[in-house]
Amino acid sequence: MTDVHDVIVVGGGPTGLMLAAELRLQGVRVVVLERDAEPTKVVRALGLHARSVEVMDQRGLLERFLPLGKQYPVGGGFFAGITKPAPRLDTAHPYVLGIPQPVVDRLLAERAVELGADIRRGALLVALSQDEDGVTAELADGTRLRARYLVGADGGRSAVRKLIGVAFPGEPSRVETLLGEMELTADPDEVAAVMAEVRRTQKRFGVGPLGEGLYRVIVPAEGVREDRTVPPAFEEFKERLRAVAGTDFGVHSPRWLSRFGDATRQAERYRVGRVFLAGDAAHIHPPTGGQGLNLGVQDAFNLGWKLAAAVDGWAPEHLLDSYEAERHPVAADVLDNTRAQMELMRVEPGPQSVRRLLAELMDIEEVNRRLIEKITALGVRYDFGEGHELLGSRLRDLQLKHGRLYELTRTGRGLLLDQTGTLTAAGWADRVDHVVDVSEELTAPAVLLRPDGHVAWAGTDQADLRTALIRWFGPEAA
Repeated sequence: MTDVHDVIVVGGGPTGLMLAAELRLQGVRVVVLERDAEPTKVVRALGLHARSVEVMDQRGLLERFLPLGKQYPVGGGFFAGITKPAPRLDTAHPYVLGIPQPVVDRLLAERAVELGADIRRGALLVALSQDEDGVTAELADGTRLRARYLVGADGGRSAVRKLIGVAFPGEPSRVETLLGEMELTADPDEVAAVMAEVRRTQKRFGVGPLGEGLYRVIVPAEGVREDRTVPPAFEEFKERLRAVAGTDFGVHSPRWLSRFGDATRQAERYRVGRVFLAGDAAHIHPPTGGQGLNLGVQDAFNLGWKLAAAVDGWAPEHLLDSYEAERHPVAADVLDNTRAQMELMRVEPGPQSVRRLLAELMDIEEVNRRLIEKITALGVRYDFGEGHELLGSRLRDLQLKHGRLYELTRTGRGLLLDQTGTLTAAGWADRVDHVVDVSEELTAPAVLLRPDGHVAWAGTDQADLRTALIRWFGPEAA
């Protein structure tokens, strides 16, 4: 017997869970297959950048995240550890929300389940095939599932990517870093003094308190292991601390240990027929700047409404292909900026001289802002062609006469925000909300927002608006 769904999502991390929630918001039948039997306790990522915070606000989830995190100003050390004042950013959320990845996973899983997603743990994908009508997935226990579409959100070693034969070119790791959570006996003042001295040159080192006597420790490894799935031995961790910092701080009682490299790779294609790749399955890069989790969540936010439109039958012909067209260049830019940051963090004289030069240039606010916009993804603008200056960019939350803009985006539908009161989207009322309201912060008479908050059209001309509605939301209803 074969289970039948609209979409199968392989991978139950932040990308897969965000995608499942977006699909269920539109009533799509979705199942999430996660190979691990239990949620991981390993804290790979430490927070949400401004664009991801906006995404959560757009869907009414931010009030769940804020009490469990801590807000940090954007600026101090976020690009290659170069400390500069926080620039002025075009967002209502100019901060990093410090929140461990396991908490993000839990909150997104709760959201997906509330909306009706089927999450199956201990489900290992071993085979898949597709035809013109759908995709069949086979699990290690013999279970077969059938769906119209399948999305691989199963990490850098993606089984989905390998099964559909998509190449993953790039550069292998040149350096490796050890990461873990543990207790230590050293005096906190001593820890702070040693860390300040070491980090003058070695930015891949850090010891930070997590509370309750636990510390997060990061230290450069001696070489590059061929198999980084094998965690480091605790003795190796202590040896590296002594080599780099001159002390092991009396570390003991490790909670977990891990290692990661600085490889940069990107899938040649994000789509093969009815199968898509998202998150780390589509791209891996060094963790500098903390962009990985955020990039994956934003992949899901871009893809979710498009897949739902295809399932519902109103997707324009090009819509599913626009996922790769829009997100592939964004990830390529992240690979570039993380690669550059790794170079700037090297201890040799050449990279250090370039670092000093860039630090000087970052005293120019526009340079500082541009680099921070890369880290936070606030600078992402999709190429929708010629038009208004807002076209293709995401729109920040705006204060309206009657509430906030993001309060109008909770349904995940399109939105025509009309300050003129003269426009109409009546033929798309089943897909697009038309709201007549005004904002002193909006620089266009009216804007058409896609469900992901990016501006699909701006202006006053009804004929141009109709063209944009057809382009992004399909033909008028009969």
